[in-house]
Amino acid sequence: MPLVTKYPDGVTRCYWPKNDELYMEYHDTEWGVPVVGDQAVFERIALEGFQAGLSWITILKRRQGFRRAFKNFDPNKVAKFTEHDVERLMLDEGIIRNRAKIEATIHNANLILEMQKRGESISDLVWSHAPAPSKRKRAATGFDWIATTPESDALSKTLRKLGFKFVGSTTIYALMQATGLVNDHAPGCHRRAAL
Repeated sequence: MPLVTKYPDGVTRCYWPKNDELYMEYHDTEWGVPVVGDQAVFERIALEGFQAGLSWITILKRRQGFRRAFKNFDPNKVAKFTEHDVERLMLDEGIIRNRAKIEATIHNANLILEMQKRGESISDLVWSHAPAPSKRKRAATGFDWIATTPESDALSKTLRKLGFKFVGSTTIYALMQATGLVNDHAPGCHRRAAL
């Protein structure tokens, strides 16, 4: 499988967006761009959790539905969701209707609020597990797609110890890629040097 592809618009990108316009836009403008702030990081943790077992494009196509359903991922609002909200969301065709993932999102929102009461930040916690700046872009020599790293293992372990759900190492590495903790654009991709 090639790492990069030259697309019909003449731009060389990582191969995975294929020719999907939404996916290419996400690749070109969001994937790997640093994301900070508790609400923004909460959204990404939730969406990566919903992705578990699915493809990212499945989530990306429903992102606006997720944002509507989960009140723009405001942890203060999501933490107040009740069993009635869970049942409502189980009927919402704009999201992935998985009870365990819906309940985990509500649970995780409550944990973020608990952290904030202690003067802590989920954003700061996530970023504290970023590789050193000199190691955020993997070497071009021998580059291949990977699913986990020691850093994603450590962050996953920390989050699970705090009680977070749907935060396995593979899910967390996808989060790290998406939110700019690492630069995993393949060698030759036009975004690799830009980040």
